[in-house]
Amino acid sequence: MRGHRIAVVAGAFVLLASLAPAAQASETFASETASGAGGVRFATYNTSLNRAEQGQLAAELATPDNAQASMIAEVLQRTRPDVVLLNEFDYDQSGAALDGFRDNYLARGQHDAAPIEYPYHYTAPVNTGVPSGHDLNNDGVIGGPDDAFGFGEFPGQYGMVVLSKYPIDTDAVRTFQQFRWQDMPGALLPDNPDTPEPADWYSPDALADLRLSSKSHWDVPIKLGKRTVHLLAAHPTPPSFDGPEDRNGKRNHDEIRFWADYVHPARGGYIYDDVGNRGGLPPGARFVIAGDLNADPLDGDSVDAAANQVLRAHRVIDPRPRSAGGPEASELQGGANETHRGDPGLDTADFSDEEPGNLRVDYVLPSLPLLPKRAGVFWPRAEDELARLTEASDHRLVWTDLLVT
Repeated sequence: MRGHRIAVVAGAFVLLASLAPAAQASETFASETASGAGGVRFATYNTSLNRAEQGQLAAELATPDNAQASMIAEVLQRTRPDVVLLNEFDYDQSGAALDGFRDNYLARGQHDAAPIEYPYHYTAPVNTGVPSGHDLNNDGVIGGPDDAFGFGEFPGQYGMVVLSKYPIDTDAVRTFQQFRWQDMPGALLPDNPDTPEPADWYSPDALADLRLSSKSHWDVPIKLGKRTVHLLAAHPTPPSFDGPEDRNGKRNHDEIRFWADYVHPARGGYIYDDVGNRGGLPPGARFVIAGDLNADPLDGDSVDAAANQVLRAHRVIDPRPRSAGGPEASELQGGANETHRGDPGLDTADFSDEEPGNLRVDYVLPSLPLLPKRAGVFWPRAEDELARLTEASDHRLVWTDLLVT
């Protein structure tokens, strides 16, 4: 068995060495489907399909004439992922928004792109907009988006959706929406700088209720023939919009750490899911960590090494997906980009030029023995006709083609 593992790891490095050129081989992506490459394409995409009022997104997607939704659908039709996590897609219990998106946008070819069908999906409630009953921002008032379990104007804002061409084992899905932050050993609980006590930004009563996930953490098993791949989906809070206590930065760090602990055989024992089952991922299980993690390995406002927790997690492979449009945008926009340490070819989000600049915050990270064949970021250069699609969201779709062994 030891010799087999060495061969698998060596094969992974050989494949990784050829990823970057393959990812840049086509600016249009029109024919770059995973099935043609003998693999399964996993993707993540922060769609920015969030709205200010509950029910607004469902109402907009009830007809096929929403310009932003049309562009989001076209990106999916051009890149054609087999399994994709959509972040910032407002959740509604009726499923009306998702039904409208699939029927009125994905099922209709956008700008001559071929329609795409996802027979399987998973979505569930998230913590955004759910009242906590506590003064979480310490402004003396209880209520509002800052005092919800996750920042949001209403329950379900900034939700998540998994779309799949392959069956989802819904009976085996694990959700961790209600896992409490203080139940993570060594949690980076924020400190009130105005008091001598440590880690006391939140009151004991607040900590007794406060959840770790700003949205949720989901373990969604995808059935790929005889194999099962666990899609580990999340969308940690941005590490900003707070004060010197850095409550959002520390929460972001620990939301990312959750997956690093979950996939490690010796570190996930403390974890419990929403129905009370304890423990992390079974040893040897195949997984893909996906989502907008709101953390760049080198730049931005996140706690140092927050992203590296999953980039260097147990059995994780970083395919380092690239684009041609990222470096071009960094050079043209300047500002904070000029002082960044990270490779702009790996950027996945087009943020404010002054601060924080463009960052790598969206990830598709497979585990051994899965083998990445190709990977990319949908960020065409400015002269490409498809560059117009980058107006739909400040994030770019990230994809990785995997050989499922």
